[in-house]
Amino acid sequence: MRYAQLVMGPAGSGKSTYCSTIVKHCEALRRSVRVVNLDPAAEYFDYPVMADIRELISVDDVMEDDSLRFGPNGGLVFCMEYFIQNFDWLEEELGEGEDDYFLFDCPGQIELYTHIPVMRKLVDTLQHWDFRVCGVFLIDSQFMVDPSKFLSGALSALSAMVTLEVPHINVMTKMDLLSKKTKKEIERYLDPDIRGILADGREGYFDKKFQKLTKALGSVVDDFSLVQFLPLNRSDEDSIDVVLNTIDCSIQYGEDLEPREAPELPDDDDDAVDSGFPGEES
Repeated sequence: MRYAQLVMGPAGSGKSTYCSTIVKHCEALRRSVRVVNLDPAAEYFDYPVMADIRELISVDDVMEDDSLRFGPNGGLVFCMEYFIQNFDWLEEELGEGEDDYFLFDCPGQIELYTHIPVMRKLVDTLQHWDFRVCGVFLIDSQFMVDPSKFLSGALSALSAMVTLEVPHINVMTKMDLLSKKTKKEIERYLDPDIRGILADGREGYFDKKFQKLTKALGSVVDDFSLVQFLPLNRSDEDSIDVVLNTIDCSIQYGEDLEPREAPELPDDDDDAVDSGFPGEES
C-alpha cells in the first residue's frame, strides 16, 4: 500500500510552499516524503523533486511549437492531456516501493478539476496502482476574508471534491501573514455559517441582482456541511502537525506500519531523574 496527497488550489494559493513545508516537517520527524511535480509550467522548487512532468513535456515547449500555437492555458491543458496518455512514464518514476508517501504538486487551472477529466483519470490510475489518495485543496486565507470571495473559493473546493471522489481536506494557507485582527475575523470561515457570512457582506449592484442565486448556492454548502477548512500557519509546527495528521487519518496512513521500538532508559538512577525536561529537578 502506498499513499498520496494531491495538492490542489488556485494559482498563488501556496501549493509549492505547502509541499516544502510538509517535506521539512517530515524531515524533522525522520519520516520519508517524496514530491512529484505535475505542473508543466512550474519554474522553481526549494525542495527535492523525485519526478518532474517537465521532463516529459513542458508548457514552454508546447507554446514554442509553431504547429500547435497554444497560449499559456491551452498549452497547459495540452500538456496534461498528453500526460494522461503517458502514465507509463509516471509509473516508472514512482517505482514499486512499499509504504511510500507522495505529494503531487498539481497545476492550479480550475478546468482540470471540472469539465476536463485529467485529474479524475490520475486518481483512478493511482488507486489502480494500490494508492490511497487524499485531495488537499488550498485557499489563500487573505483571499477568503471577503464573503463573496469566500463563497467562490468554497465552491471551487467543492467542485474538486465532487469530481475526484476521494477523501478531501480543505486548507487555508498563509495564516502566518495575517494580522491579529484578521486572524480573529477568519475563524468564522473555518467551519462556516454561510448564511450569516453572506448576510454580513456588502450589497453592490451585482449582489442585489443575483441575491437569490447567491443564497441558493450558499444554502447548498451550508445545509449539507460540505465545506470546512483547516488553518495552516507554516511558522507553527503544531498547526502543520494538525493538518498532516488529519490527512494521514483520512487515508489511514500508519495503520499498517511496524511500531518503532521505544528508546532504552538509562540504568543509572541519577541519570533517570535528571531527564533534562523543563520543569523537572535533578
